[in-house]
This record gives sequence, structure tokens and C-alpha cells, in this order.
Amino acid sequence: MPVATLLPFTATPNRKSASPTSFRLTEKFILLLVFSAFITLCFGAIFFLPDSSKLLSGVFFHSSAVETNTRTNPDSNDSGSAANDEKVLAKIRKDHEKALLEAKDTLQKRAEEIKQDILLEKEKVAKGIGGLGGKDVNHLPMVEYQRPPGATGHEPSDPETKQRRTKIKEMMKHAWDSYRRYAWGSNELRPVSKQGHSSNLFGSIKGATIVDALDTLYIMEMFEDFEVAADWVEKNLDFNMNAEVSVFEVNIRFVGGLLSAYYLSGKEVFRRKAVELGEKLLPAFKTPTGIPWALLNLKSGIGRNWPWASGGSSILAEYGTLHLEFMHLSKLSGNPEFAQKVMNIRKVLNRLDKPQGLYPNYLNPNSGQWGQHHVSVGGLGDSFYEYLLKAWLMSDRSDDEGKKLYYDALQAIETNLMRKSSSGLTYIAEWKGGLLEHKMGHLTCFAGGMIALGADGAPSDKTGHQMELAAEIARTCHESYARTALKLGPEAFRFDGGVEAIATRQNEKYFILRPEVIETYMYMWRFTHDPKYREWGWEAVQALEQHCKVEGGYSGLRDVYATSPNHDDVQQSFFLAETLKYLYLLFSDDDHLPFEHWVFNTEAHPLPVLKRDKTDSPNEVE
Repeated sequence: MPVATLLPFTATPNRKSASPTSFRLTEKFILLLVFSAFITLCFGAIFFLPDSSKLLSGVFFHSSAVETNTRTNPDSNDSGSAANDEKVLAKIRKDHEKALLEAKDTLQKRAEEIKQDILLEKEKVAKGIGGLGGKDVNHLPMVEYQRPPGATGHEPSDPETKQRRTKIKEMMKHAWDSYRRYAWGSNELRPVSKQGHSSNLFGSIKGATIVDALDTLYIMEMFEDFEVAADWVEKNLDFNMNAEVSVFEVNIRFVGGLLSAYYLSGKEVFRRKAVELGEKLLPAFKTPTGIPWALLNLKSGIGRNWPWASGGSSILAEYGTLHLEFMHLSKLSGNPEFAQKVMNIRKVLNRLDKPQGLYPNYLNPNSGQWGQHHVSVGGLGDSFYEYLLKAWLMSDRSDDEGKKLYYDALQAIETNLMRKSSSGLTYIAEWKGGLLEHKMGHLTCFAGGMIALGADGAPSDKTGHQMELAAEIARTCHESYARTALKLGPEAFRFDGGVEAIATRQNEKYFILRPEVIETYMYMWRFTHDPKYREWGWEAVQALEQHCKVEGGYSGLRDVYATSPNHDDVQQSFFLAETLKYLYLLFSDDDHLPFEHWVFNTEAHPLPVLKRDKTDSPNEVE
């Protein structure tokens, strides 16, 4: 630039100067703006053009890889420089080919999928979830924390009930202290051998018992133990690993446990960890239908189904038991993708014909078609039906679609699967290709509580009938306990071959501290206040203390019909999460975790009802 041009910028401004070599103030200002714009443009190019820093350093400043090589090799000639230039060009071509392949992969998606991906990315950027640095769960949107009523309860006024409730807390303390002493940080405890136990359901994730027990510790007001567990979660709970996990089990135990602990305590670490894990589970939905895989590698995002599942199918109870947790993940993260994933599962199911109105346990995630026509309200199917009802309840009864799906399914179950034994015991059989197997699993015993929970939402002429069904199922499940030598129920029991509510096969005689019968007692007590349900629950407590309690915790049993206990040496994490929690609530007042404010996930983790404004549209995913 000529020196004369620079002089006016260095001279003292003089508005009266008429010299032709000087500039007026306005002219100086315009030139300054132009100069500033030019400088801004240059710096903008450096930061925003693709690979601009490398491009500009090579073109303008000659500090590229070619220049660097020349400086370190004084004997290099023009041909060496040209060779390095060719390497740079080759890299550019490789980057372009990679970009073209990514574009091709995107264009192979269906138009609806591409549109949804674009909308999701726009929403994430708008909410500050995405961005150049990707997702960052450490910067979640602000959420106003409000603890729902009844997180802790008053002591019962009745002395006997108070004493029994105190006993349940002592059982929790024994189970928890034993885990802390012998298996701290492991997933579960071996109470006989007094060491840690790991299950392949959780891959390399540790601390299943800690996360599962968090809310039980809180509602029992074991706050010192709760703080110890919370500290472990903050410092040691890690999901960054090359490990394959069960999406279902990790969701109901870890995601559910963390969400519940957050809502009870307000500690941000639980929200952050829950969202982090939820993000890692999202690749499981990358199937042609959006029906998730059963198993997922948390590092690679590669999913698959259980090798034993019919035709490579996903399992009804697994892909159908994500709704409650994922709706809360959307609420707490501001990311609508969680809710959209589970609502898409409904869309797939709504398109399918249901044999006799029933939902088979197997669904192929690639074809979107049913696998083997096997229907069960026990294992493989159970919690799908539970989550239809609870989705409606958790939505503050605004999810009309969930409500209809539940009551339609319940009607089909009653028509096709419910039967009475010769002595009048009501049971829920299994359905295989149109033929009934007159067997009922311990897992199926949750259905008594589910039907009671949904009875008041049924048409008025069916409410009483559904409560009767719930009571009959509760009685049948109690009989399965009463007819064993150890007064604890078998894994499955039959109604054929001249037997009723008795296990006839050796591989069905075990008891692994399951909660489903106790769960139904708790719901039936809340809705009827019939004292027999507390008595039945206390019978189970006495049997647990007599036959399952050992010095190092509580163990499952290999045969409930044997005259003396044979321990399986596993204290399941759900014993602390479910069995003891439901027993504690059975002997608590109704204002402790009241049903109008809380809904329990299938692992008994309480989640709050999502209260909505009157103006909100039903079924709208926010």
C-alpha cells in the first residue's frame, strides 16, 4: 500500500484541512470499515473453510507438509517437493471419496428417515444438545427440580405393622451390609461363598446392586448408606467400555435406578449418568424397523439378538419395556429422540395383525413380522403389558393410545389365556400356535397387581370384574407358595396331570428371591386394605428369614419342595430393588410413594407422573 495512503491514518485529524492529500473523517471511517471487513474475511476463512488452516498455511505461508519436509532435508530438490504435493492431493482425494461414500449411505435411507434425521439434528442444535463438539451430557438443559410427594413416609400407627416394617428395614440392612463387606463394586453378591458375582447381562458395567438399591435405601431413610452409594456412582460408574450388554436389563436396572434416585434426591449426578447411558443405548434402534436389538456393544454400537430367539427376533418384553424410562430421558435431557424411538415401536406394532388380539413374544426387527406364535404374560412377554398401562398412568392419563392398547390386550388375555382349575383357581396359561400350555410362571404373578392398578380406568361396568380377577390371581399365586415345603414359590407351576399350582419339573422348582407375588400383595393391599395380603406378605418374610438368610446375605434356593434348603449362592440385585421395597411398602401407609404421583418401572424404581397442562395434546411427543 503507498505510504501517502497511510498518512491520513497517522496524522492528527483536522476537520478544517482542505489539502487534497488528506482524508475527511467520514472517508477515514469508511476506509477503516473496508479494511476491518477484509481482515474479518481472512480470519473467517481460516476458521471456517474446510481444512482451511492447512490450505492457507500451504498457499499463503508455505508452512505445509511440503515446506516442513524441505526445511528438514536440505538436499531435497524440486522433484521431492512435487512428490509431497502429490501426497497432499492424494489425501484431499481420499477425504472427498470418504465424504461421497457417507453421502451415498445417507441417500440409501428412506426419505422419511432422512427427514427425521435432519429434524432431530436441527432440534438438538436448537436446544444446545449437539453442536460441533457432539453430545455433552455434562451440559444438560436446566431442569427445575421438584420432588413429588411421598418420597419418604410416616411410621405406621399400628404397633404390629410398625414392627413388621422395621423388620423389613433390618433385612435390607443385612443384604446391603453384606454386599458392601464382600462384593462392593461387583454387580451382585454370592452370600454363601462371600464374594462378588457378575452376570453377562451387564457386560463390563459394574455396580448393578448399588444402582438397583439406591431408591430403596432412600425411601427406607438409610441416608448414610445412600450417600455412600451416590459417591460410588459419581466416582466409579463407567459406561465407556468395549462390552456387550442386555439393552432391557441395563435399561430397567441402571437407567431406571439412576432416574429414580434423581427424582428422589435431586442429585444431578444421577440425571447426568442416566442420560449418558441412555445415549449409549440409542444405537440399538438402528434396525430397518426401529425395533431395537436385544444386545448392544456400548463402544461399537453394533447390536444383535439372542441366538436362541425365534428367527433372530427381538423379544416383546424387552423392546416393549423401554417406554417409561425413555420418556423421562427426553424430559431430563431435552432430547426428543428418546421419546420418538419408543413411540415408533408402537407404530410398528399397530401395523401388525394380532392373532386373536394377542401379541406374540417374537418380532423380527428386519422384516417387522412376527416370529413364532408364542404368547405369554410371564417370561418373554410380561412387562410389555405392564408398560402399556403405566405409560398411560405416567402421562397423567393423557396417553389415550397406551390406554386403549392395554385394555384391548387385557381383554384378549382374559378370553384366550385365563382359565380356572377344577378346584377354582384362576391362572393365566401360555399360548403356542393356538394350543394352550396350562403352566403359569412366577413372573406371571405380577399380573394380579397390574390388573388391580388398571381396574379404575376400565369402563365402569368392568372395574369390579377386573378387581375380582386380580384377587383370584393373587390367591392362585399364594397357593403356589403355600403348597411347597419351604413356603416360597417355584419358578413355574402347572395345572395338568392331576396337579394344581405345583411345579412338576425339576428345572421349575427353584426360587431366586423373585418379587412378583409380593408386588401383587402390595397393590392388592393398597386398593382393598384386606388384611390377608399383609398376612401373606408376612408369611413370605418368615420363609425368607428361615430358609434364604445366611451369614453373608440372602440366597436363592434350588428346590422349594425339598425339606431343607439348598442355596444357589446368589443375592440378586432385584432382591434389594424390588422384593424388599415392595415388602416395605406393603407395611407402609398409602401416602408413601402414592400412586397418583408415582409409577413403578418393572424393576420397582419409582418414576413421577408427568403432570401436563390442560392445553397439552394427548400423545404429543414434546
